[in-house]
Amino acid sequence: MNEFKSYIGLDTHKATIAVAVARAGREGPHFEGTIPNTKAAVAKLLGQVSAKGESVSFCYEAGPCGYDLYRMILAHGHECVVVAPSLIPRKPGDRLKTDRRDAMALAHLHRAGALTAVWVPGEEQEAMRDLTRAREDMKELLTRAQQRLGAFLLRHNQVYREGKSHWTRAHWLWLERVKMASPVQQIVLQEYIDTVRGGQQRVTALEHEMELALEHWSLRETVVALQAMRGIQLVTAMTIMAELGDLTRFDSPRELMAFLGLVPSEHSSGAHRFQGHITRTGNGHVRRVLVESAWAYQYPARKTRQIEQRAERTSPPVQAIAWQAQKRLCARYRALLLTGKVKTKVTTAIAREMAGFIWAIACEVSGRPHASRALA
Repeated sequence: MNEFKSYIGLDTHKATIAVAVARAGREGPHFEGTIPNTKAAVAKLLGQVSAKGESVSFCYEAGPCGYDLYRMILAHGHECVVVAPSLIPRKPGDRLKTDRRDAMALAHLHRAGALTAVWVPGEEQEAMRDLTRAREDMKELLTRAQQRLGAFLLRHNQVYREGKSHWTRAHWLWLERVKMASPVQQIVLQEYIDTVRGGQQRVTALEHEMELALEHWSLRETVVALQAMRGIQLVTAMTIMAELGDLTRFDSPRELMAFLGLVPSEHSSGAHRFQGHITRTGNGHVRRVLVESAWAYQYPARKTRQIEQRAERTSPPVQAIAWQAQKRLCARYRALLLTGKVKTKVTTAIAREMAGFIWAIACEVSGRPHASRALA
């Protein structure tokens, strides 16, 4: 039996929203029309729906338009589902795609219960996500600026040989002494240098804002606890929690690993089974930081001073999980290398197991029982 009288599919775009309705039962969906994507137009639509006094459920695809529409629908007392676009069933032979057809398909599939909903963050959670993603974007711009400066210097045979590491104090002093053949080229060099300095200042400023925002965040305790693990510091821990929110919503560590796209893809039929590269579905931001952190486990397990200082801010059970994770993952890294696997695949495998220990720590902080299942 259908729970709602009507199921409304919304195909959202920057300027317009296509609206289709599927009534409860077996009747086909029908197209209601297109409205402007403005608060006034949406409020008018919701008012018309509310005036009928029927139970209605809306749905639309997750995308660049965000979750304001979702929150507006909820505020009017209706149910709304934000759908994962990559998991929408599609007919292989269907070669027609229009806003009208997309809205009608959403309404029809929503009525059939064939759509997969995504987790919608709260306003506080979304603000933290925007902050961590802004830092990530600024870091990417900084890296590009550094690469362009390095390429410019290399074209003119200006190579830094006074040390092994770039962007240190010694490297900056060397850059100040570089003299180009032409006054115009000297100006170009200075512009590149100023761009890099500006990028560093933006990244530093955003990291400072992250530290300030953490003090009043509801997930602060979990962020602090995750830093007890090797390879996870403030930026990584905040990125994980900002993107995923409450990790206890995952019933098991395997569910979290699958959500992050860190499990092998599979194409099996009959007696033949084939597993390929990881699925790369789900949240790519967390997958990236986990793979970066996993490189820290290529070295032998040991409690460095920095790790100890971060761990001291957490409870003994969390410290025990973090140390158990380090012992297992460091040994696992060496064992996989000995089998002949390339380092990139080994690191990805370690990142997958890291997700399990992260889930266990989050469960320990929240008081959820049976967190030890992640360590089996």
